[in-house]
Amino acid sequence: MTEPKAENISAVPIDGFSNVRITSLWTFLMSVQWSEPWLVGLLLFHVVCLCVTVVTCKFYRAQICHFLLMVGLVYSAEYLNELAARNWRSFSNFQYFDSKGMFISLLYSIPLLLNTVVIVMVWVYRTFSTMTELKTLQLKRRLRREKREKSD
Repeated sequence: MTEPKAENISAVPIDGFSNVRITSLWTFLMSVQWSEPWLVGLLLFHVVCLCVTVVTCKFYRAQICHFLLMVGLVYSAEYLNELAARNWRSFSNFQYFDSKGMFISLLYSIPLLLNTVVIVMVWVYRTFSTMTELKTLQLKRRLRREKREKSD
C-alpha cells in the first residue's frame, strides 16, 4: 500500500574532481587535493600553533594570549568560511567551503580547538600541582607548630 521512500541522494555531497560520493569523514579527507599551496600553508599554520602551545607552557601570560588568539580564530571561522566561499577561485582549484561549514570545521577549527584543549589541560595540571604544593606546605607548617607546642 505504501511505497518505500526513495533515499534522497542529493543530500550526499559530491566532491568537485572525482565524482565520488562523500559518505564519511575518510572519503571527505581523501577527496581534498592536499597539494594546493593554501592547504599546505594551513597545515603549517597548525604545526606552528602546536609548537607555540608547547613552547609557551612555561610562560603563563604568553599562553593566555595564544589561547585567546586561537579561540578568537575559531569564533571567526563562520565569517572566514563565508569570505572563502565567495572568493575561492582566487586561491583554490575547488570549492571546499560549503554552507554548513564542514570543511572549515574539520581542517581549521578542530585543530585549533585541540590546541586550546591541550592548553586547558596544562592549566589544570598546573593548578593541581600548585594546590598539592600548598597543601604540603600547610601540613608541614602545622606539624612544626604542633612540635613547638609540645616542646613548650
